[in-house]
Amino acid sequence: MSFFISDAVAAAGAPSQGSPYTMVVMLAVFGLIFYFMILRPQQKRAKEHKKLMDSIGKGDEVLTTGGLVGRVTKVADNGYIAIALNDNNEVVIKRDFVAAVLPKGTMKAL
Repeated sequence: MSFFISDAVAAAGAPSQGSPYTMVVMLAVFGLIFYFMILRPQQKRAKEHKKLMDSIGKGDEVLTTGGLVGRVTKVADNGYIAIALNDNNEVVIKRDFVAAVLPKGTMKAL
């Protein structure tokens, strides 16, 4: 009497060996699923974010990943932008930390 192997499995003997190509086919199917479910959507989001970063210009109202809402006052070539939060405060951030470009007039509505 064994506690780890049931009597039915022990009586059946060794499991039958399948074709060696089934493992290769399964790996290929899992690779395709991984590509279409994870990699491809991530690449698409990265491409859209890069397009957004390139479209930022002076006067745009933006939302940063930190939650700040402001108007772009200066766009530098080195990847930094200056954002005016109000009449007195201006912040310089890296262009990559812009989460969204907001419609004109959003700051006045707040």
